[in-house]
Amino acid sequence: MKRQIPRNMLNILKIYSFPSPNCHKVAIMLEECGIPYKSCQVDILKGEQFAPEFLAISPNNKVPALVDDEGSGVPVAIFESGAILEYLAVKSGRFLPEDKVWEIKAWLHWQVGGLGPMAGQAHHFRKFAPEKIPYAIKRYTDEVNRLYGVLDKRLKGRDFIVDEISIADFACWPWTRHHEWQGQTLSDFPDLKRWFEAIGERVAVKRAIALEAEKMAPKEAYSILYGQKADTAERVQNEKGQSS
Repeated sequence: MKRQIPRNMLNILKIYSFPSPNCHKVAIMLEECGIPYKSCQVDILKGEQFAPEFLAISPNNKVPALVDDEGSGVPVAIFESGAILEYLAVKSGRFLPEDKVWEIKAWLHWQVGGLGPMAGQAHHFRKFAPEKIPYAIKRYTDEVNRLYGVLDKRLKGRDFIVDEISIADFACWPWTRHHEWQGQTLSDFPDLKRWFEAIGERVAVKRAIALEAEKMAPKEAYSILYGQKADTAERVQNEKGQSS
């Protein structure tokens, strides 16, 4: 049975997002491709990701998510940033060349399965956790350091992760942007630093970051993102209903 997407969300290509590395990936890709889109902000600090209409698009209650009303003749809804990058690459015919497709996908999955989650945990335990846990801080800081080393070695003698710029670069770059949150110093990784600075100077990248501007809030505001369980979405919606 096909999942039904609310018709009122299917006017043009839309990206549902909140300022975060995973959302920056998609904004960069869209800007680099020149694909017209509408950025629809989902305030995850207020629980908007648990709204039934958003869960119809992103059942994992996470951003980013994409709705394309012109996808292969029928509306397409995609969640997970890696899948969105692949979809946009196929749609545009850019940044995923056929002769490098599996090499690029390998580095995309490396980011999705390694760099992103480990950097995210470093962000959490170093910056947002209500208590400082030395073991957790060291464990994730060290693992991010290892991953930076992998990327630094890969970039030795290369301008981009896979010869020419690709979705692999767009996926990895936002997760190195807040290196200081992860306890990393870019000067320790000279080839990564060179790549990081070059990508950051691209017009499309600057535009994407400006459009998806940072939205920082007190640490307490992020508590809704932590400790979620299977019934969290239903509980949040019930609480909203009672307060309205």
